[in-house]
Amino acid sequence: MLNRRGSGVLLHITSLPSAYGIGDLGPQAYRFADFLAGSGLSYWQVLPINSVDPGTGSPYNASSTFAGNTLLISPEFMCRDGLLSEGDLPVPNFPERRVEYLKVNSYKQKLFHRAYRRFKENKNQSEYEIFCKENSDWLEDFALFEVLKEHLEEGDWAKWPIEIRDRDPGVLQTLKDKLQDKAEMGKFLQYVFFKQWLELKGYCNKKGIEVVGDVPIYVDYRSADVWTNPEIFKLDGNKLPAVISGVPPDYFSSTGQRWGNPVYRWDVLKKSGYTWWVKRIGHNLKLFNLVRIDHFRGFVAYWEIPAGEETAVNGRWVGVDAVDFFDTLLRHFPSLPVIAEDLGVITPDVREVVARYNFPGMKLLIFAFGEDLPTNPYTPHNHVKNCIVYTGTHDNNTIRGWFKDEASADDRKRLFRYLGREVSEKDVHWEFVRLAMMSVANTVILPMQDILGLGGEARMNLPATTKGNWKWRLREKELTSNLSDKLLEMTRIYGRA
Repeated sequence: MLNRRGSGVLLHITSLPSAYGIGDLGPQAYRFADFLAGSGLSYWQVLPINSVDPGTGSPYNASSTFAGNTLLISPEFMCRDGLLSEGDLPVPNFPERRVEYLKVNSYKQKLFHRAYRRFKENKNQSEYEIFCKENSDWLEDFALFEVLKEHLEEGDWAKWPIEIRDRDPGVLQTLKDKLQDKAEMGKFLQYVFFKQWLELKGYCNKKGIEVVGDVPIYVDYRSADVWTNPEIFKLDGNKLPAVISGVPPDYFSSTGQRWGNPVYRWDVLKKSGYTWWVKRIGHNLKLFNLVRIDHFRGFVAYWEIPAGEETAVNGRWVGVDAVDFFDTLLRHFPSLPVIAEDLGVITPDVREVVARYNFPGMKLLIFAFGEDLPTNPYTPHNHVKNCIVYTGTHDNNTIRGWFKDEASADDRKRLFRYLGREVSEKDVHWEFVRLAMMSVANTVILPMQDILGLGGEARMNLPATTKGNWKWRLREKELTSNLSDKLLEMTRIYGRA
């Protein structure tokens, strides 16, 4: 599908407009799909849609790589399906521009309890039962995991009583019996989430919009995945991480980045035929038409840091048999529609793997105008067909924010010389959109903030910070017919419609 010219938008579901404090899978998501189709666009890229900690809202710190984020459930569609009544939906006074995750969680949990009570009164639950059966290999454990955190008043499973931490079958069965109703509610919410998600994906596909998902390479230590599969992670005798993930010192950080996720025991994964990864990729390919794999270089070699280290300096590179891994995935998924996130310092062995499997990589225009402009791989004249061009991603400033607050005087001069004229702060985003659209690259993905020309206040995430991220939201009035017409004109001019 990436072999033809096309373009799309990066906008996470949480950033959609809605009256309920957070973007969701309801009517506004369908309106956005209509906006994309009417603008001649072909792709809608989202961030991970997994269950999140409402304390941070980070889609990259999920409590499960399989479970969905129930905060994205649409209250309006729960009414449509008879799970709530109109009277259950007093419209709260939430901010229009930012998500307040804890407030949203408190509000929606009340709705969810009402919906679950009504659902239990329904005699026909065949769809729900089919869903539970088809997803039993992760759903049962996830539902129990979530209620155990509440029951034990401890979110860190490594601190649970040893027999629960180590998953004693008899003890777990006793707990399942005791906590059955609460666990059933968790399963019910997953059913509602995936029903709404697959309906939205189906609508997008009928409109000619392919949905692009995001699969982080690592999982959160405090997740159901590590509790249920400790053997595939490098843990010590107390089930704590022995080593953790990160990246070494580089131009941007003298101490590197200490991410803290547990790293995989690739030898154990290999002996199992990579069963866990095959299930994970298969699950995501049901939810998305394509998936971007975050930190792709970690499949070739990863930076391993002793858990006791406070920085990433004293780590080491550990190699992975990437060819065996991807060959295995290809036997299960012959097309394997993967985008390789290959940003940063990428070594020849990583490029070799990307080229071997013909995975498209990523090119960011925001990185194109440094001193090495003529040879910079992100500069438009150096693009290749098989890549995805972005103005920036969720981890970067917006183009307008970069131009105003981060670009040096020399960066601006190089940009002006490349464009052949000077441009103002209020117009610079359209110049970047145009550069992306005219690229030889088959695929272009534009963050919605850059299409709107918003400043640094609209950026989605500031890496290495834990507060204030993942909150930006789109206003309904910003999806204008003039904006759609301008995008449609560009998609037609540059052969992307």
